[in-house]
Amino acid sequence: MECLECGSCCLETEMLLSKKDIDRLKKKGFITQYFSRQDKEGYIVLKNQQGHCIFFDVEQKKCEIYEDRPVGCRLYPIIFDETKGIIADKICPANKNWTENRKKIKGKKVIKLLKKIDSEAKQRCSS
Repeated sequence: MECLECGSCCLETEMLLSKKDIDRLKKKGFITQYFSRQDKEGYIVLKNQQGHCIFFDVEQKKCEIYEDRPVGCRLYPIIFDETKGIIADKICPANKNWTENRKKIKGKKVIKLLKKIDSEAKQRCSS
């Protein structure tokens, strides 16, 4: 699916970050505190700035770290909804372009990522 470059997914983001995501961005020279925050449950979340992702260029409507963006961003608009399961996020204007088979394939990756992020958050809380 081609991104429509509308920026909807970058507004008020709640994107969870894995350790690999954080390490990849640190290797690019970003300081962890610049782009992320830790919530009370130990999850690392991408920061927002003025209502959008810290890495979203509002004027260009582009991600400044597109090649190095978090895995959750790469899998988007396929997300896990606690009441509906794996879905194509309704805020993405291209969400109807996803076949059930493609959702299923990406959905497996979303579940795997979330399990990894859950495990990392638990480790942070127990440290």
